[in-house]
Amino acid sequence: MSESFSAEGGCACGRVRYRMTAAPLFVQACHCTWCQRQSGGAFAVNAMIETDRIELLEGEPEAAPVPTPSGKGQTILRCPACRIALWSHYGAAGDRLAFVRAGSLDGGAVLEPDIHIYTSTRQPWVALPEGKPAVPEYYNAREVWPGESLARMKRLMG
Repeated sequence: MSESFSAEGGCACGRVRYRMTAAPLFVQACHCTWCQRQSGGAFAVNAMIETDRIELLEGEPEAAPVPTPSGKGQTILRCPACRIALWSHYGAAGDRLAFVRAGSLDGGAVLEPDIHIYTSTRQPWVALPEGKPAVPEYYNAREVWPGESLARMKRLMG
């Protein structure tokens, strides 16, 4: 994907709308039990992108802190009206890095996962695509991310 990538999305009621102004750094399908619980589905698809590359078009999402298995927690940005999750902030990157819920993008499936993670807890009826990286737990970004994404992350983290 190129830097000229642009995609819009929003919540179910339309109160909050946003635009990703660049391609995501990386897209991952997370099959951990926490993502299953929080998404209400078999997995969550998150597009990682610098938060300053998300442009709010309408409304203002509301921050909802939730626990995570690491103990560091995450903050989920949700529509204050319909409560749909739009993106999250995790760990060391804090609010500089957003994990956009790919399902909140218009068209839904515009971003295909680059990797499937925490497949050790995936639902047994979910078939993983052939030729797509899949790992039982997490991964080392230096081993799987494209060079351009690694450079962007290095700039983000200073």
